[in-house]
Amino acid sequence: MLQFFRSFFGSRMGAGIALGFLVLIAIAFASGDIANNAQFGGVAGGDRVATVGKERIDTATLSQGATAALERVKQEDPRISMQSFLANGGLEKVLDDLIGRTAIAAFGKTHGIVAGDRLVDSEITQIAAFRGPDGKFSQDLFRQAIRQRGISEAMVRQDLAQGLVGRQVLIPAGFGAVAPRELATRYAALLKDRRLGAMAVLPAALFVPPKPPSDQELATFYAAHRSEFIRPERRVLRYAAFGEEALKTVPAPTDAEIAARYNADKAQYAALETRRVTQLIVPTEAAAKAIAAEVAGGKSLEAAAQAKGLATASLGAVSREVLAGQASQAVAQAVFAAARGSIAAPARSGLGWHVMRIDGVDLRPARTLDQVKPEIVAQLAATKRRAALTDLLSRIEDEFDEGGNLADAAKELQLELQQTAPITADGEVYQKPGEKAPEVLAKVLQTAFAMEQENEPQIAEVEPGKTFVIFDVSDIAPSAPAPLKEIRNDVLTAYMVDKGFTAAGDAARKVQAEVRKSGDLAKALATLGKPLPPAQPIDMDRAELTQMGQRQQVPPPLALLFSMAEGTVKLLPAAGNRGWFVVWLKDIQTTQLAADDPLIALTAGEIGNLTGGEYVEALRNAIIAEVGVTRNPAGIKAVRQQLGGGGN
Repeated sequence: MLQFFRSFFGSRMGAGIALGFLVLIAIAFASGDIANNAQFGGVAGGDRVATVGKERIDTATLSQGATAALERVKQEDPRISMQSFLANGGLEKVLDDLIGRTAIAAFGKTHGIVAGDRLVDSEITQIAAFRGPDGKFSQDLFRQAIRQRGISEAMVRQDLAQGLVGRQVLIPAGFGAVAPRELATRYAALLKDRRLGAMAVLPAALFVPPKPPSDQELATFYAAHRSEFIRPERRVLRYAAFGEEALKTVPAPTDAEIAARYNADKAQYAALETRRVTQLIVPTEAAAKAIAAEVAGGKSLEAAAQAKGLATASLGAVSREVLAGQASQAVAQAVFAAARGSIAAPARSGLGWHVMRIDGVDLRPARTLDQVKPEIVAQLAATKRRAALTDLLSRIEDEFDEGGNLADAAKELQLELQQTAPITADGEVYQKPGEKAPEVLAKVLQTAFAMEQENEPQIAEVEPGKTFVIFDVSDIAPSAPAPLKEIRNDVLTAYMVDKGFTAAGDAARKVQAEVRKSGDLAKALATLGKPLPPAQPIDMDRAELTQMGQRQQVPPPLALLFSMAEGTVKLLPAAGNRGWFVVWLKDIQTTQLAADDPLIALTAGEIGNLTGGEYVEALRNAIIAEVGVTRNPAGIKAVRQQLGGGGN
């Protein structure tokens, strides 16, 4: 069932509907990419990238939005660079989203659709990142979070207000969309059809040119495909790890310190009596005395309680002070006045009257200073080591803040500096698959790749309280296209694949034309005179396709076959431009559905949802057209160049 709709989203109309939902989500959760109003640094193209109605989208907003979007993408692919993000249309997508949000907010304002302060307040308090340990909204966390991102509260509120207006304007457009029953019936029938046909593959490797390219041809190809050869950013880290062993001599605890600690904790070294008690609580003194009398007559406390539908409870070992706090002074006095194995005199607490049996008495004698001295010495020594380590870390951090270098810090700590090979942001050693940076650096990689300058030492905690690392970045190789001379073989391979792919595409189109004439895929392949893999027959219904999709990814040619019209032949490029598929659908065998088949109603509901999404996208586009948008190509180009380090 769902496989059909996955295929539907792959179509042109389905992609438009999916885009509509994505835009709606971007609006509804606009707080994820709040823009910065800071000055962009003298952009040559002006201070705006677009004008939406009377509102301006400035260069700083687009820059901040692109940076935030890249950070979100990096959560999935840490090695992606800003250059790659720009080359794949990331900046245009961010700008489109900004334009859509701004236009919808302007439209809402014109027609009296606004988000009040209280509604914005409610949205802010519901954001999980702003909640404290008690689960409630924390003003301090909120202010700290926005300060870290360099934005103001007014900007946060404005952005959330835009998102709320977007919800009010767009979401109702998608409600209640209904697919006509006839349309739903036709689509439901498609879910049970059987398709007969064949497919063939034309590998690009069989169509590569016989002669290698000239140097000029290779250089021209490289210039046109430069973005495909971008190297990820690489950094070399210098580091040294240490723990308590880096401390110089820590003074041993003095006799005065030991005595002071003993006197401060004297209560825990004093004699202590604890008692193990089984108790029964009843509401009246008379009932308590009656039960005590039954126990005195030979009945167990448990049996006496059970006879009255009650139950006893064991308190374990408690001291007089603890019992007084849990029950009352009267209860504690009665328990500690009774002998082992006896029933204490009934006593009252806030819960009622207590009948208590003394199950055991444990006496711990007082301990002298000499007896506990080894214990106190160990405690004081550990405290002194922690304090010394804290002082050492603070001093190193202060030295770094004042311009100290890593080598001097390592010398002071008597550590030997280590240096990594060039590594990428995900910790992989560059051009050495499977080899990673040392484990001790795993927690500092994000910081290391956020540092803007080389030779700026930092200190970080690796294992809480035990292991620390001092480090800096000694070399930064920015993400950029690799020089042709260094990757000539890679570019040559890509050139041959590209030319083979183009030639295979021409051959595939010839096969397509021949199949349309003859209706025979095998015969059409033979006209090429190439040792091609034979055509593969296909006989499959949509249920089998769905089952395949539950086990593995459906091959693209099969997915295409189930979206084609009967008697057609289509072409599909293979992944990585490795060749072309020729897919021929000879026949479709359909099944007549009963009028009350539940699949019809289910299909109608799903198509209705998709139709609602299309309505949302249509409304969004209409709003943008009504409000009016003017883009500033010079400003957009300037943002692109500044984000990309000056490149086009």
